[in-house]
Amino acid sequence: MTLVASIILVFLFSMNTGFIRLAPIDVFSTLLGGGTDQQHLILFDFRLPRIVLSVLIGAGLALSGAVIQGISRNALADPGILGINSGAGLAVLAYVALYPSTAGSPVYLLPLLAWAGAGLTALLVFALSYRRHSGLSPNRLLLTGIAVAAGISAVTLVLTLRITPEKYQFVATWMAGSIWGKDWSFVGAVLPFIVILAPFVIYKSQTLNVLNLGDSMAKGLGVRVSKEQLILLVAAVGLAGSCVAVSGSIGFVGLIAPHLARRLVGSRHQAALPVSALVGSLLVIAADMLARWILQPVEVPTGIVVAVLGAPYFLYLLVRSK
Repeated sequence: MTLVASIILVFLFSMNTGFIRLAPIDVFSTLLGGGTDQQHLILFDFRLPRIVLSVLIGAGLALSGAVIQGISRNALADPGILGINSGAGLAVLAYVALYPSTAGSPVYLLPLLAWAGAGLTALLVFALSYRRHSGLSPNRLLLTGIAVAAGISAVTLVLTLRITPEKYQFVATWMAGSIWGKDWSFVGAVLPFIVILAPFVIYKSQTLNVLNLGDSMAKGLGVRVSKEQLILLVAAVGLAGSCVAVSGSIGFVGLIAPHLARRLVGSRHQAALPVSALVGSLLVIAADMLARWILQPVEVPTGIVVAVLGAPYFLYLLVRSK
């Protein structure tokens, strides 16, 4: 309940944050149907879609990270570190670079492209990390993901050198983790992935609990390990890819949120997954609010704020890991 209350509180503060300030009384008046045309435009056409997207993106990335950590049994795994976000981003950026007009790009196609790019990257990372006799090695998975992510980043950099200055500005902002999808059509593009895949991975909580016991124990309990890992991987890739399509490269959410959730409610996925989603939503919506407020009138990319918060925590986990 504390997390839900915190999200609601930050949600309300976020509606009042921006280049043009709206007093709390004006916000409530506009929500109830009053307010001026300008206030209605600012709140309903600009701020609310972005705030709702922040909540969805945080939940999606956090759930994706929790699932990947569960199937790999690697506490340092998340979509960003394993290169999944980079693969999704490369697919989107390749399309943006080739499409005549970024503004005219079909919104609902972007999550599908991101899902395809993220899926190919995830399959590559897991294929290189998997061994028939020993299964997935957490250390091998992490190192492979870092190497693949570095390779994708190099390809992305080459791609940015071949685009126009106008598109380069968009790409640079996207790579920094800016929530660039700012109208209700982007919410509609991401929402189906969250509504379908989030309940599915929560439904698979018991399977994740069994997978955490190790491949041998899971097989002894009747779980088809490879099949379940693949199904859960597809779900995690769908969550991460759809979020990356409209948020750019926001890292560390999938790493931090599951860790904080396990500290709050323990390691059982029946509780840890929903709490991870709430923590992720709170983290992204708070970071986005700070990004719009901290250097007004200049807007800092949300990914930079998340990285400032997440990088020290990642180093802390790295030092503590055995």
